[in-house]
Amino acid sequence: MDSSQYKDYILVLLFIKYVSDKKEQLDFIEIPESATFSAMIELKGNAEIGDLINKQIVAPLAEACALNVKAMPDFNDSTKLGDGQEKVDRLTDLIAIFQRPELDFSNHLANSDDLLGDAFEYLMGHFASESGKSKGQFYTPTEVSRIVASIVGIDEFEARGDTTVYDPTCGSGSLLLRVAAKSNRDDISLYGQEKDASTSILAQMNMFLHGSPTAEIRQGNTLATPKFLVDGELQRFDFIVANPPFSDKKWSMGLDISTADADIYGRFEDFGIPPSKQGDYAYLLHIIKSLKSTGKAACILPHGVLFRGNAEADIRQKLVDYGFIKAIIGLPANLFYGTGIPACIIVIDREHAAARKGILMVDASQGFIKDGAKNRLRERDLHKIIDAFKHPEQHDERYARMVGLDEIIKNGYNLNLPRYIDNSEAEDIQDIEAHLQGGIPNADIEDLADYWKVCPQLKNKLFSPLREGYAALNCATHEVKSFINQDAEFVAFKEKMQAHFQVWADQAEVKLKSLKANEFEPKELITELSESLLAHYKGQDLVDHYSIYQILMDYWEGIMQDDAYIIAADDWKVNAERIIETVKGQKKDKGWKADLVPKEVVINRYFADRRDELAREQAKLDELTQELTEHEENHSGDDDILEQGIKEKDVKELWQSEVLDAAPKAYAADFSIYSAAQQQLDNAQGILDCLEKENTIIALMLKAKNTTAKKMAAFAEKQSSEEKSIIERYALAFTQLKNAQKLMKNKYEIFEAGISELIKNNQGQNSLDNFDNLAVLYRWMDLTNNIKAQKTLVKDLETKLDTDTFNYYFNLTESEIKELVTDDKWLADLAKQINADVERVAQRLTVRVRELAERYEFTLGQLTQSVEALEKQVKAHLVAMGFEV
Repeated sequence: MDSSQYKDYILVLLFIKYVSDKKEQLDFIEIPESATFSAMIELKGNAEIGDLINKQIVAPLAEACALNVKAMPDFNDSTKLGDGQEKVDRLTDLIAIFQRPELDFSNHLANSDDLLGDAFEYLMGHFASESGKSKGQFYTPTEVSRIVASIVGIDEFEARGDTTVYDPTCGSGSLLLRVAAKSNRDDISLYGQEKDASTSILAQMNMFLHGSPTAEIRQGNTLATPKFLVDGELQRFDFIVANPPFSDKKWSMGLDISTADADIYGRFEDFGIPPSKQGDYAYLLHIIKSLKSTGKAACILPHGVLFRGNAEADIRQKLVDYGFIKAIIGLPANLFYGTGIPACIIVIDREHAAARKGILMVDASQGFIKDGAKNRLRERDLHKIIDAFKHPEQHDERYARMVGLDEIIKNGYNLNLPRYIDNSEAEDIQDIEAHLQGGIPNADIEDLADYWKVCPQLKNKLFSPLREGYAALNCATHEVKSFINQDAEFVAFKEKMQAHFQVWADQAEVKLKSLKANEFEPKELITELSESLLAHYKGQDLVDHYSIYQILMDYWEGIMQDDAYIIAADDWKVNAERIIETVKGQKKDKGWKADLVPKEVVINRYFADRRDELAREQAKLDELTQELTEHEENHSGDDDILEQGIKEKDVKELWQSEVLDAAPKAYAADFSIYSAAQQQLDNAQGILDCLEKENTIIALMLKAKNTTAKKMAAFAEKQSSEEKSIIERYALAFTQLKNAQKLMKNKYEIFEAGISELIKNNQGQNSLDNFDNLAVLYRWMDLTNNIKAQKTLVKDLETKLDTDTFNYYFNLTESEIKELVTDDKWLADLAKQINADVERVAQRLTVRVRELAERYEFTLGQLTQSVEALEKQVKAHLVAMGFEV
C-alpha cells in the first residue's frame, strides 16, 4: 500500500498508544481496559490478530471517543497487510515499534502532549509529502496554516468560550488547531467538516492529541450536505479558515445550480453561480454565507481566482464592490502537496466591509527555500508575511501595498498581483560608453549607496575620477576583497555589529539562565527570544533583520529546541552516559555523549591547554602523513622503486634486497662469511627436506613437536638404531641450519646498521651503487615509524582527555552548567553565525565591484585589437601547416 493508506494505520496506532497511556488523566472519555494498547500487545503473534484488533481494540475505542468505526482502518485487510503469517508478522512488528520505552506517555510532563501533537502533525505532513498528487491534499503545510491563523484576526479578538471557529474542508484539522492556539484560550468552539471518511477520523484524533476533544468534526460533502445548520440555514461563525480542494471539478454534485437562487442555503443568490468545472468560488461563497456579520475568514485558493474571467470575473467584481475582501497574499508556487501551482490567501472581513477603501496586496511569491521536490516557507518568510499584513506601511511597495478601489476598478477588477506589485529585480543595464571608452559608470557606483552610507571614505579609496560620469578602480580586481575587509570604516562597522549583538546577548543571557523546570514553555521562550532579536536588528545598516531572525530560528530547530525541552523536563542537569552497543552478544563501549553540554564545550572551557596540545600533535601527524604521501608520489613512477599505497611488508622486503645488493662492495669480508653461511643453510635445508620426505619417523617426531636438538636427541633414544641414526643426521642438519641462520642474521644486522648510518648522514653516494633506492626506502620506513609513534601519542592524548572530560561532568555545578550551555554553547554559536552573516556584507560588495571592474576592464577597441592579433597568429600557424588563408 502507498503512504496515503499506510498513514492510517500508523497514526491510529499512535492515537491508541496515547489514549491508553493517558487514560487515567483523560476525564472526558472512558476507555475499556480490554481496548487499551496493553491488550493489543497480548495479541502479538496471534493468527487472528487483525480481526481481534478490529473487534477488541478499535471498535470499543472508536465508540468511547465518538469516532466513526466504519471510517477506521481495517487491521484485517489482506490486500494491504498481506495474507496469513505475513499479516501476523507485519502487525506484530508495528505493535513492537510502539512498545519502545521512549513512546511511554503515561509519566510525561504537560508539555509532552504538545510535543505529541506536533509529532502527529509531523507524521501527517511526512505522509502527505510521500503520497503524491491528490492524496496529500488532506494536509495543509504547517507554515501556511500558521500564516492563516495569524492573519484571520483571532489573536486581536477577545475570544470567549462561545467564540466559534469553522473549517468547511478541514482535512486533518491543522488549520483549526492553529487558530485555536492563537486564541490563547482552550475552550473556544471548533467545528470542522471533511468529505473523506478516513481523513475525518484523523482530524478527530488530531483534536484529541492537541487537547481539543470537544471539537465537532463531521463527515460529509460540505457544499451538498453541510452538517452545521440552525433552523435549516447555515450556521454562522466568528472565524472561518479553509484550504478547499483546488479547482474542484465535481463541486456541484448533489447541488441544484439551475439558477443562482436555487441553492437552498442562498450561497449564490447575491454573486452568481461559479463555473461548473472550477469550484474555488463555490467554497469561498459558502464561507462568506457562513460568517457572522462581524466575522472574519481566510481561505487558501489557487491564484487563478484572482484573474480568471467570465462567471468568476462577475463574482470577483461583486466581492470587491461589497467590500468583503480585506487582503490578498500571494504565495510561492509548489508549496502544497498534490499540486505545483501557486496559491493565494484571500482574507475576508465582513465587519468592516462597508467602509472598505482598498485591498491590501502582499506578493510573497519569491520568499521560500527548496525542500526536496517541494518549496517551503522559512520562518523569516512567515514573519515577513504576517508583518506586512499587520503593518504594510513598514514594507517596500514591491512587497506589500494598499491598493485603492479606484485602481482596482481601472484594472477591470482583475486582482492579479503583478498588476499592482512589481517585485522583479532591477535590470542591470550595460553602459555602451563605458564599453567603448572604459571606466566604471558612476551610476553603478551610486547604486551601492547603502554601503557608502556606512563607509563613506571607502568609495573614494576604491574609486577615483576618470572622466565625467566615470571612475577607475584603484586596486587590482583580485585585491578588492582584502581592500574592503581591511578598510578602517568597514572594520569599525563589523565591530559595531559585534557590540550590537552583545547588547542583545547580555539581555538574553539573564533570561536563559533564569529558566527552571516546569516553569516555562519552550515555544513561548523562542517566541520571546526571536521577537526581541528581530526588533533589535530592525533598521540596522546593511543587514536584513529577517536574515538574523532566521539564524536564530534555524539554530532553535537544530539544537536549542531540544536543549530547552531537556531543561523544561529535568532542569540544568547533565547526563553524561556511555554508549554501550551489543554486537554478537559482546558489549562494546562506543564512547559517551552528553546532549545538553557537548564534550567540546567542556573541553574548550576547562581543558583548553590539552586541547591545543592535542591539536598540535594531530597537526604533526597530519604533516607526517602528507609527507609520506608526497614521498610515494615522487618515487612511484615506472622506473621508481615505490608505488602508491605500498604495504610495509613489501617495503621491508625491498629494503632487505637492496641492503644485500650493497653489502658485497661495502662489506666484502663480512659478506663472504654471509655467503658461506647461506650455502651452509641451503645444504642443510636440502638434507632436512630429503629426510622428511623419505622417513616417516621424522614426520612422527615433528608431529610430536620435537623441534629442538635436545628434544630430538631424547626422541631418538626411544627408537631403533636405524631410526636413531636417521634422527641424528636430521638433528645435525637442523643444528647446522640454525647456526647458519644465526650467523646470517648477525652479518645482516652489521650491513643494515652501517648502511642505515650512511643513508642517515647522507653519505655513501660513492660507496653504494644503489644509494638512491636505499635512500628512498630508508625515508619511507623512517616516516612510517614516526607516523606510528605519533599516532600512539595522539591516541594516548585523546583517550586521557576524553576520560578526564567525562569524569569532569560529575563535578559540574548548576551555575557552571548554565554558563557552559548559555554562554559557551548557545550564545557563542549564535554570535559565530551572525558574524558570518555580517561578513557576507563584504562578500556582496566585493562581488559587485569585481563584476563592474571586469565588465568594463577592456574597451571595445582593445578587445578588437586583441582579436585581430589572435587572428594573425592563427593564420600564421595555418600557413606554416601548409594551408592557404
